[in-house]
Amino acid sequence: MPLTTILVEDSRTIRDNLIPALEELAGAHVVATAETARAAIDVLAQHDSWQLAVVDLFLKEGSGLTVVRACQGRSRDKHLVVLTNYPTPEIRRRCLALGADAVFDKSTELEAFFAHCLGYQIE
Repeated sequence: MPLTTILVEDSRTIRDNLIPALEELAGAHVVATAETARAAIDVLAQHDSWQLAVVDLFLKEGSGLTVVRACQGRSRDKHLVVLTNYPTPEIRRRCLALGADAVFDKSTELEAFFAHCLGYQIE
């Protein structure tokens, strides 16, 4: 059964390419997207049955860190993965400290990202 997924990404080009890749390579079904931190928080609340949130850090308005922070109290069956172009050691540390399950670099770690997400299917 596909993972009910929310994609938080402000780049239309990345969304257009990432959605079919998530569906094919990670067993995900993207049910909603958001381009701002506020919209992401609202969408995550509206789709209470989400199982995977993929969050970029730099959004049209606000930060993906705000989204990660807002999801700190989520249940164990809800997974949050950060996918960013700026995975510095400090950013990775902050994301994980705020409750992200993992952090991946968009430009160099896509294969590992998809494998990680596919792993949630097995749980």
